[in-house]
Amino acid sequence: MAMQNGELSKNLLESQAHIWSHIFSFIKFMSLKCAIQLQIPDIINRHGSPMLLSELVEALTIKKERFQFVYWLMRVLVHSGFFVKQSISTTRGSYDEEEGEGYLLAPSSQLLLMEHPLSLRPYLLALLDPILMDPWQDMSKWFQNDDVTPFHTTHGRALYNLAGQEPTLNQFFNDAMASDARLVISVILEQCGGVFQGLDSIVDVGGGTGTVSEAIAKAFPDTSCICFDLPHVVDGLDGSKNLMYVGGDMFEAVPKANAVLLKVEF
Repeated sequence: MAMQNGELSKNLLESQAHIWSHIFSFIKFMSLKCAIQLQIPDIINRHGSPMLLSELVEALTIKKERFQFVYWLMRVLVHSGFFVKQSISTTRGSYDEEEGEGYLLAPSSQLLLMEHPLSLRPYLLALLDPILMDPWQDMSKWFQNDDVTPFHTTHGRALYNLAGQEPTLNQFFNDAMASDARLVISVILEQCGGVFQGLDSIVDVGGGTGTVSEAIAKAFPDTSCICFDLPHVVDGLDGSKNLMYVGGDMFEAVPKANAVLLKVEF
């Protein structure tokens, strides 16, 4: 009986821990968003060597009353694998627990730097923005109504329609999609660019502002590339010798080409 009670207690604790791990998982990605908005990766990168907590808080544009909380923020981010700590020889440091330890970027944090050519910073900030996060709060409502998506439930219209009416959102969203596409197409062209060999023409459906189309057009100058997206997305964009931008609705018609490329973002 004692063994059964012990096993029951163990199962209850494991179940509680499992639930808690999901309840509090938001802390990780919201802490990361906070670090990006405070430019912590860029500050540490510019420092050029392991950065003490005392040096980091002095470099941040925050209230001095908040200095003590930076340690806890960095502790979450180290645990999540975005920063690493390294022992250094120093007599500086105002925080006993951090004395002699400096922060460095982990490999993944390189992709969060503002100046990195393949930075995912815009993508992260867009996906964690309230305009895209709030629909998740309305999932249960969506299951009970006739809206097409939870985004409709929250905002009353589709994301692309809303972006078409709000230039700031349009730019914000396009920058995010471009940052993700830039990394993906660089890997595709390097690892399996042969799939584009011999194509006379290709249309990138939902191509956004042309990040993928531009890369393909540059890598294969004999291939005619069409970046096809909604009019408000491609409006004002200039093409090149083998790249053109076409506005339209892919649910109505798609420009003719030898191949159709459709990259799914979500």
